[in-house]
Amino acid sequence: MKPIMCLLLLVLTSLTCDAQPFYTDIQQFKRQDSIAMPAQHAFLLVGSSSFTKWVDVQTYFPKHTIINRGFGGATLLDLIRYQRDIIEPYNPKQIVIYCGENDIAASDTVDTKEVAKRFKTLYENIRAKYPEIPIIYISMKPSISRWALKDRMIDANKSIKKYLERKKKAKFLSIWEIMLDKNGMPLKDIFTDDNLHMNAKGYGIWQKFIEPVLVE
Repeated sequence: MKPIMCLLLLVLTSLTCDAQPFYTDIQQFKRQDSIAMPAQHAFLLVGSSSFTKWVDVQTYFPKHTIINRGFGGATLLDLIRYQRDIIEPYNPKQIVIYCGENDIAASDTVDTKEVAKRFKTLYENIRAKYPEIPIIYISMKPSISRWALKDRMIDANKSIKKYLERKKKAKFLSIWEIMLDKNGMPLKDIFTDDNLHMNAKGYGIWQKFIEPVLVE
């Protein structure tokens, strides 16, 4: 290949990556699938870094086959953008979503209505492809580093819960209260040093709440 063509290819690749947030993460998923495609009809986790960092999630659910397609920093808009890449290839048995926290943290202008609107779009997109697959939405969690955003997160959680209450084969799973101490503050011993992401103890709490709502 001529040098000018190589340079052009590099420029086009760079522009593609810049124009599409998390392009590298999505390409990594595709590379993994090309090497070993995950089993069809497994339990699919999609969302942000709380899933990304749950690297040993399969060990928490030994009776189920888990596919983890969380990518750090993801917003609901990103899940909408990459639905065809992170959901549709797997024909999942059940979809578990954790996302929305970054939507609020990214901008002061993203209010409850906007987060609920984004979730509604994601939900409807999934339902258009999979009208019968059970869907679980895990509520936004209370974390020490984002405690100042708690009111917006609580309101957004309420809006999404209200929306899902009217839907069939859909469940809102609140993990907010179980991650608080007796004084109503985030538990300190369930987070890593960044006070945002969870350690094994935190994921152990999630496992106890998620396990019972996974379908047989």
